[in-house]
Amino acid sequence: MFYRSLNPWTELNRIQGEMNKIFDNSWRTGREYPAVNLWTNTDHAMVTAELPGYSKSEIDISLTGDVLRIHGSRKAPECKNGECFHRQERNFGVFDREIQLPFHIDAGKVEAAFDNGILKISLPRAEEDKPKKIEISTK
Repeated sequence: MFYRSLNPWTELNRIQGEMNKIFDNSWRTGREYPAVNLWTNTDHAMVTAELPGYSKSEIDISLTGDVLRIHGSRKAPECKNGECFHRQERNFGVFDREIQLPFHIDAGKVEAAFDNGILKISLPRAEEDKPKKIEISTK
């Protein structure tokens, strides 16, 4: 016969993980919302975020130091004339996503575009943060 010793802390950790899933902002999708991609090279960073169904007036972008914040809100559609939802899977409400960038950004040159539910943010690296080549002198 197989005996299994139960560790109460293991079970409590499991329950805490389940509770975190319930109260986490990403519990519906299983990931942070919105989904983002970040590309970089030595001079520039590019962020894209998937925001289907949003309009640009429902999205705010801000930059503080090297942290990019994408914030948005969208109201759920209202049921009319006795209608009720049979299924509701689309995200509504408020989201707030902060992305730590790998270097400081020249905030005056940041550009953002929103097309077909994809937000594209171009973030040029600040000149003072770019690597400088140091020449070696000889005597």
